[in-house]
Amino acid sequence: MGDAKTAALIELDTGSSIWESFFTVFPLVVIGTREADGSDDLAPKHMAMPMSWKNHFGFVCTPRHNTYQNIQRDRQFSVTYMRPSQTVLASLAATPRCEDGSKPITQALPTFAAETINAAFVQDGYLFLECELQQIVDELGENSLIIGRIISARVAEDALRSSDQDDEDLVYSAPLLAYLYPGRFAEIASSNKLPFPAGFKR
Repeated sequence: MGDAKTAALIELDTGSSIWESFFTVFPLVVIGTREADGSDDLAPKHMAMPMSWKNHFGFVCTPRHNTYQNIQRDRQFSVTYMRPSQTVLASLAATPRCEDGSKPITQALPTFAAETINAAFVQDGYLFLECELQQIVDELGENSLIIGRIISARVAEDALRSSDQDDEDLVYSAPLLAYLYPGRFAEIASSNKLPFPAGFKR
C-alpha cells in the first residue's frame, strides 16, 4: 500500500538460540514452591502463560532448578503476577544459590501463604494462582514445560475488570509489568481496544 517500505530481513542462525537477537514481550511472574526442608523457593519466570481457555497455566523451567524438582516431588506450585513497582523484588528472587544450596534472599522477600497448597506468594502482586501439576513436557532442548491446573485464583481489587470501569482506565490505574527479553522491562499504562472483525469468536 502506498510507498511504505518493508524492512530488510536478516537471516538468523537457528543452530543456536535466536531469542537474544531481538526483543519480545512476556509477563514476569514468580513461581512459588516448597523445598524439601520446608523452606520457600521463589523463582522469577518469563516464559509463562495460560495453557488453554480453561484454567491451566504453564511455564518453562529447567530440570536443574529446584523449582522443577520441587514441583515434580510435591505436584503443586503458586504463581504471583508482579506489578511494575516490584521489578527489583522479582530480580532479587533470581539471586543465585549459595554453595550449600541455600537461597537466603528468599527469606527476606515479603510473602504470604497460599490457601490450598503448600507454597508462598509474593506480597502486593496483582494476580495469585494456586496450581496442581497436570503435566511436564521434557526434552525441549535443556528445558521443560510445566503445566498446572489452577485450583484457586485471586486478583487484587484494583486489577479486577468491572462493567463499572472502562478497561483503558483500569490499565492506567493499575499498570502491568512487561518483561522485554533479554534484560529490559516496561510499565504498561496505556492501551487501545483491538479492532476485532464483526462476528469474531475465540
